Amino acid sequence: MASGIKDKVAILGMGCAKFGERYDADAEDLMVEAFEECIADAGVDVSEIQAAWGSTTFDEMGVGKSAIPYSQALRLPNIPVTRVENYCASGSEAFRGAAYAVASGACDIALAIGVEKLKDTGFGGLPNMNPGPLNSQWWANITAPGGFAQLASAYRAKNKIDKNDFKRAIAHVSVKSHANGLLNEKAHLRRAITEEDALNAPIIAEPLGLYDCCGVSDGAACAILTTPEIAKSMNKGPVITIKALQIAASNGTEASYNHWDGSHFLTTRVASKRAYDEAGIKNPKESLSLIEVHDCFSVTELVTMEDLHISAEGKAPNDIMDGFYDSDGNIPCQIDGGLKCFGHPIGASGIRMLYEMYLQLLGRAAERQRSKVDICLTHNLGGFPHENVAAVCIVGRND
Repeated sequence: MASGIKDKVAILGMGCAKFGERYDADAEDLMVEAFEECIADAGVDVSEIQAAWGSTTFDEMGVGKSAIPYSQALRLPNIPVTRVENYCASGSEAFRGAAYAVASGACDIALAIGVEKLKDTGFGGLPNMNPGPLNSQWWANITAPGGFAQLASAYRAKNKIDKNDFKRAIAHVSVKSHANGLLNEKAHLRRAITEEDALNAPIIAEPLGLYDCCGVSDGAACAILTTPEIAKSMNKGPVITIKALQIAASNGTEASYNHWDGSHFLTTRVASKRAYDEAGIKNPKESLSLIEVHDCFSVTELVTMEDLHISAEGKAPNDIMDGFYDSDGNIPCQIDGGLKCFGHPIGASGIRMLYEMYLQLLGRAAERQRSKVDICLTHNLGGFPHENVAAVCIVGRND
């Protein structure tokens, strides 16, 4: 019977390029920037890497098709290299491939890398993508802000929350992320905003204003994985292991039937429940030290607090306004600035979230460092509320 991969895979090293408008670099440059930090941190030679997974969503605008550009840019030693794509959850998919390879015994050391080069496209948001012939039936005329604005409206209506109170809770999320991003030298947007700034910003899609939406960025992030036994033998200090890694994809239920009310992410609820079971976590509100969630829009973060079974249904706005998820709160969320301010180069975001958790667990997060960090969770989402892929990863010390 399957037992999961809890404590079967260790993170040996991680790296992350500076996110932002990187007109000075192409996708290969960004990969090399992240990889050089990662391999130096891991303390291994490139010749020791036995397999690799790379993630990019918009291939024609970045590295191109196939996995060859990853292998060429990093001068990998003619090993199996696989390119994966799963919308904005692509980075988590690459990480999963490398993790499963190590957990299965197929290799001792594996690489996961994600990259996206979006600013050169000139798009303010995500470029258009081909959804395929069937998805066109569900995606007619949809936009990302419009789809997540519908989520906001459905959530507010279901929970009978005052419009102004709800808008203020969303604004608090945005203000928090900007404050956290200000402390991160690798973040794209390093500018503090006030609640008034967020509340009075131009509306993109009611009720979402300019500061409630994440922008797109250029960037790359990287991880080298191995077995806990190998990691311990290298005497590098604390060993960080994967406690759980789960992905859930929509199957048409949300888009096709009336019993989904549009107020939550079904896949996140499923993936997080499986992840807690795999990790042996009974009460996430008591067990988690830090979380990074897919805040493509600030309302996504708000709703996700409930879908991760941390806030009670209908109570996330209260927890947010009480500071529960602030940098000095019970469970800080987006302590590195999140998608909102660190940036969102799609193929890299899932690994970038884990990069911050890794730094925090090792006590290397500089001004952002929390005093006690034991168990961390990342949530990476690709798609729209009615049709998406949700990835939940839990990592922690293996003392």
